[in-house]
Amino acid sequence: MDQLTIIQPDDFHVHLRDGAYLTRTVIDTVKRFARAIVMPNLNLPVTTVALAGAYRQRIQAYLPEGCAFEPLMTLYLTDNTPVDEIRRLKGSGYVHAVKYYPAGATTNSDAGVSAIEKVYDVIEALSELHVPLLIHGEVSDEKVDLFDREAVFIDQILEPLLQRYPGLKTVFEHITTREAVEYVREGSHNLAATITPHHLLFNRNALFENGIRPHHYCRPILKAEHHREALVEAATGDCPRFFLGTDSAPHARRLKETACGCAGIYSAHNALEFYAEAFEDAGKLPQLEQFASRNGAGFYGLPVNQFRCTLVRNGEFIPAALDFGEDTVIPLRAGESCRWRLATNE
Repeated sequence: MDQLTIIQPDDFHVHLRDGAYLTRTVIDTVKRFARAIVMPNLNLPVTTVALAGAYRQRIQAYLPEGCAFEPLMTLYLTDNTPVDEIRRLKGSGYVHAVKYYPAGATTNSDAGVSAIEKVYDVIEALSELHVPLLIHGEVSDEKVDLFDREAVFIDQILEPLLQRYPGLKTVFEHITTREAVEYVREGSHNLAATITPHHLLFNRNALFENGIRPHHYCRPILKAEHHREALVEAATGDCPRFFLGTDSAPHARRLKETACGCAGIYSAHNALEFYAEAFEDAGKLPQLEQFASRNGAGFYGLPVNQFRCTLVRNGEFIPAALDFGEDTVIPLRAGESCRWRLATNE
């Protein structure tokens, strides 16, 4: 197969950042996706509906003329989020979910939740109002091995939470382990998960190829090969509660190539093409449309997009670096060729 046309997909987990970075992140995202769930972990976290509305306007200011892209905004959950803000969210029309970061678990998560019981009142309101809770599923306990933090999170946090609030609509974000795949697959219709292109394409060996590779460092971190295989099986399978979420997250080269580099991989420049490679390698390319264009929309209660896009086999070269204002970002697969190229959106 040298050409694939699918319903235009959505990205249900993306970091667009702010300021000068929006010039690049917005353009890369809207080329491939009709909608995107926008993460709220800016330097000043998006903790209120008013802040989400202002951020949405900044994103829209960078949209090409005539572009119908829709940013789906989220709120950053803190220990002090008031229940009234959740009620305002429901009536806003543009805030679609609340994001739960365990404090200290990833980039700009210091303002996150320090203990889950501190936000039970907010989570109860989310459950009652059928607002999705998007979960970064890692414990931040330094005593727990980095590669085990997702599995421990399931046992210590997620399972007790869903037992307490069985009606809570929950997205287990950017899952990375076989345990997470099995937990979601065996869970209720209220539980879903996003899967990134880098976790489908790479295992943890990619962090150490001919030395330390800081641009492959992300949170949650890449895992062993049997976990990657489980993710591919989930993404290409028939369970509708696994769907596309790139977790594309640009960081300046100077902040990655340092004594204490930050976590994050930028993939928005060729995200859909990377997913096509992963599905083709699994012999499941025709299933890409279900994963990328239907499953997420169905879980969020959104209509399937009306437009279509076409990928062609091309071998497009990925630049060694991308300009982000005054910064340089090293993209995923920098200096290599991508097997597929986005040809058209119709």
